[in-house]
Amino acid sequence: MNQIPNQPSNPYQTSNGGQPANALGQPPHPQQNQGDATGGLIPYKNAPALIAYYISLLSLLPILGIPFGVTSFILGIIGLKKRKANPVIKGAAHAWIGIILGGGTTVFWVALLIIIFGVAAAS
Repeated sequence: MNQIPNQPSNPYQTSNGGQPANALGQPPHPQQNQGDATGGLIPYKNAPALIAYYISLLSLLPILGIPFGVTSFILGIIGLKKRKANPVIKGAAHAWIGIILGGGTTVFWVALLIIIFGVAAAS
């Protein structure tokens, strides 16, 4: 092979230290904690917050929503802790919706069951 002197054999390597480079010959930037491309609308880097949000919607189901509400409440708290540990990732709003809606529906369904059983026992 004919090689030009002082040129690396791999076109994707720079001549300084053999570090890999991109197509423009520039060394890559170190990976930093970067935000997501969706601007935080879908916090895919904060899975507990995202799952808490969707499960909190399932907690609206009558009576069956109690376990979903409890799960949503717990995952929302985990999502907030994850957001606090790494502020670059988003998901605080999803976590709060999971906590408020999940906890609220759990209290509502449990109270409704107590009232139903109380009325049934009284009659």
